[in-house]
Amino acid sequence: MKRLVVLFLFISTTLSAQYSINGTMSPIENSSWVLLYKIEGTKQLFIKNTQVKKNGNKGFFELSLPSDAKTGSYRLKYSMKKNGFIDFLFNKENIDFVFNPKDAESSIVFNISKENQIYTSFKKKIFNAQYTLDSIQSEYFRTPSSKIKEAYKNSLKNIQKIEERYTQDSQNKIVSHFIKASLRYNASEITENPVKYINNTLAHFFDNIDFSNNTLYNSSFLFDKVSEYVFSLNYAADPNQKQEVYKKAVQVAIEKIKPISFKADIINYLISKFAETKNAVLVDYLFANYFEKLPQQYQNLGFKNKILAQLRIAIGRVAPDFSWTEKGKNLSLSKLKDGLSYLIIFYSTECSHCLREVPEVHKFMKEMSNTKVVAFAMETSEKTWLNYQLNMPGWHHVLGLKKWQNTTARTYLINSTPTYFLLGMDKKIISIPKNIDELKILLKELN
Repeated sequence: MKRLVVLFLFISTTLSAQYSINGTMSPIENSSWVLLYKIEGTKQLFIKNTQVKKNGNKGFFELSLPSDAKTGSYRLKYSMKKNGFIDFLFNKENIDFVFNPKDAESSIVFNISKENQIYTSFKKKIFNAQYTLDSIQSEYFRTPSSKIKEAYKNSLKNIQKIEERYTQDSQNKIVSHFIKASLRYNASEITENPVKYINNTLAHFFDNIDFSNNTLYNSSFLFDKVSEYVFSLNYAADPNQKQEVYKKAVQVAIEKIKPISFKADIINYLISKFAETKNAVLVDYLFANYFEKLPQQYQNLGFKNKILAQLRIAIGRVAPDFSWTEKGKNLSLSKLKDGLSYLIIFYSTECSHCLREVPEVHKFMKEMSNTKVVAFAMETSEKTWLNYQLNMPGWHHVLGLKKWQNTTARTYLINSTPTYFLLGMDKKIISIPKNIDELKILLKELN
């Protein structure tokens, strides 16, 4: 009988055991709730939520996970408006951490949780060591010397020691998967020229990443790495060349992935990322060359139709035509033949930012002879515009009344001013610059 009682108590204790997840926000900002999710591939599965208790300028919250909770990567969202979140590892242990919600990733400190302490410590140390090595390599490109070569060797040894230490410390832990996949290729000797250095970085980027690893798949790690490779490491200033560079990068990344379900997830992920930047050329390329070649059960046609609907105004699409009268002549965008490229500016004389920025663009464009400008003014009346447009000779000026409700403005999905569109001679959109600095860089490439 006593054995049965003891067994019953043991089972009851085991079943009721829970793991605590305690967090402190300092300062609290405007967060009143936190939501916990389990990351499963591209999905975030909601687990539970709780209120944040305020004490002075700090916020505290407590969550619990049952003893049979899945191990792996979890996401804690603390700001819906700003998409503020923290990812952490759970492996059957209590977790306690402190963070500043204004800069969660770099400020987070885990007071309890061996898995997360090892990972955050590794990321910090390896980042600093790699930065030092890269700085030495950059210095060598500028002023090569035997002294710098020796400094490179010493710095590389330091990186290797860090990698060995954390590989050892993470044995038999979930974090070991992430540390192994994070190990970066570094040449044993300093590289003699920048082109070889970049080529080596690209060629070896995925060396330690196992795309069939379920622990990595059920986290943001693999998606972040693919994104880093495609969007950060592969670069070209020329808009047309940039598209070809993207295509090559996409091909390399996708061909590394063998599991068909994950390949489909990555294809959809890349399509969504390119759709965010209105890059219809790459979206169309991904649909035609990868999405449509997936087995039928992995082709989400609802997803495809939604993305294509978003890209009516996008890079690679022909800019919608519109007409206006200029000096007694009827003109239209589609029939302009006075430039090798075109810049459309949607602005308003009621926009103070436009009144500062558009004249700056006009001054800059005096040296950009290949690109002609169509300045589309979104106005409530023509009164101010009639005089204002006289200050910018050499441009095509279009008056668009009804401002935000103007038909052309709505067709171009304008929701802020100024908004820029760069077009090729064929009136296809080749770029949608985010700001004047990006616009200037692109214009220099075109002129």
